[in-house]
Amino acid sequence: MGARLIRDDDWQVRTSRLIGVVDAFVVTWAVIGAFVVRFGFEPRTASGEESPYLLLSVFLAVVWWCMLGAWNSRQSRILGAGPDEYKRVVAASLWLFGLVAIVSYVLRVDTARGYVGIALPAGVLGLVLGRWLLRQHLSVRRASGRSMSKLMLVGGPSAVAHLASSLIREKHAGYLPVAAYVPGVHSGLSTEPESGLPVLGHDHSTASILAAIDQCGADAVAISAGVQLHPQTIRHLGWELAARNVGLIMAPALTDIAGPRIHTQQVAGLPLIHVTTPTLEGGQRVAKRLFDVCTAGFLIVATLPIMIVLAVLVKTGSTGPVLFSQERVGMEGQHFRMLKFRSMVVDAEDRLADLADKNQGNGVLFKIKDDPRVTLVGKFLRKYSLDELPQLYNILVGSMSLVGPRPPLPKEVAVYEHDVRRRLLVKPGLTGLWQVSGRSNLSWQDSVRLDLYYVENWSLAGDLVIMLRTIRAVFRSTGAY
Repeated sequence: MGARLIRDDDWQVRTSRLIGVVDAFVVTWAVIGAFVVRFGFEPRTASGEESPYLLLSVFLAVVWWCMLGAWNSRQSRILGAGPDEYKRVVAASLWLFGLVAIVSYVLRVDTARGYVGIALPAGVLGLVLGRWLLRQHLSVRRASGRSMSKLMLVGGPSAVAHLASSLIREKHAGYLPVAAYVPGVHSGLSTEPESGLPVLGHDHSTASILAAIDQCGADAVAISAGVQLHPQTIRHLGWELAARNVGLIMAPALTDIAGPRIHTQQVAGLPLIHVTTPTLEGGQRVAKRLFDVCTAGFLIVATLPIMIVLAVLVKTGSTGPVLFSQERVGMEGQHFRMLKFRSMVVDAEDRLADLADKNQGNGVLFKIKDDPRVTLVGKFLRKYSLDELPQLYNILVGSMSLVGPRPPLPKEVAVYEHDVRRRLLVKPGLTGLWQVSGRSNLSWQDSVRLDLYYVENWSLAGDLVIMLRTIRAVFRSTGAY
């Protein structure tokens, strides 16, 4: 058992070492490159005296590499998922050069600003790019079930099933559920019915839980909601897991809540979790609107020649108007006319009833992969989402946003459940999480989950990330039909 655990941990050791090698290469490249660009091969100060910048470069590279390690930027639990890895890389770099600036000021050392001005941005960009490339490699491995931490789930049956399905769906997070432990629940089943995980025990004792960990060879234990364990038992379990170098993860019953909304506070020795209420008002609303107007205006000017060519293709490709206008539901239930380049024949709506039995959508949305109503030009437009370019004008007038939930039809809103209506709390978007996560290939439940996640966790930085991911999604054309 011990040998197997060592092999399972190899991916963490190998990945950390590989990151260390990449970090060393990048920081060396950054400081040596800054040295050569700024000073050439004969560094001199303004007064003509030689300055030991080569020695400073070597010292700076070594300290930079060490600070990246000191900030735990190579820690296995943050590798491959989430922004924490990038934040630590940037923070370590800024702290280092901040200290260099302070020391130079205090000791009155004349450090060349051009040297620092080249080394810092070049190094940070190189480090972030290197981490991103390694993250793509790690994601590919995790998609095939490799380079993952084995996890034993402890808690109530429903909580264990939900946590297992979430982790299996998000393989890039790096956690692979291998077993379940349900204290106090004697169902007589050896397998958890929803997740299919083997149930290794029901006893409340720490010894029984530890025996189950040894049996499944878990690298970490996740305690989820509904767990019937005394706090003192959980405390003792934490001590035993720390001695065995097995991780302990607490998974509260919070779903689809982004990190910035979660804050912990120690009260009487208890780690209380505070969840802030999402708001989009005041300065945030102004910032989002300003971003929409400026970006949409720029994109209209930049894509105007393309839109003219597409308009000509649509007009000559089939009879009918160039633009297709359709009533959609926007923020707070307000109706508006959404514009698109026409990609179907003129009588498409009249022929909809004849195709109802061929619906391949997700239940609420009507979609057909090879829709006979789509024109030849329309297929091309839909494949690369070019038919949606006129929606930039909807953004300018304020009925839509660049990023947001998918704009629904009135008949779709009419059958919304109460929770789903939260999609209407923000403006619908030209793109969104639904656009970068599979589009028409998504189930109705997944579409709702992604839209509600956006509504609950909106941020301007998140909008920028979604827009960057949209570029990749458009070129891949996954789920576009």
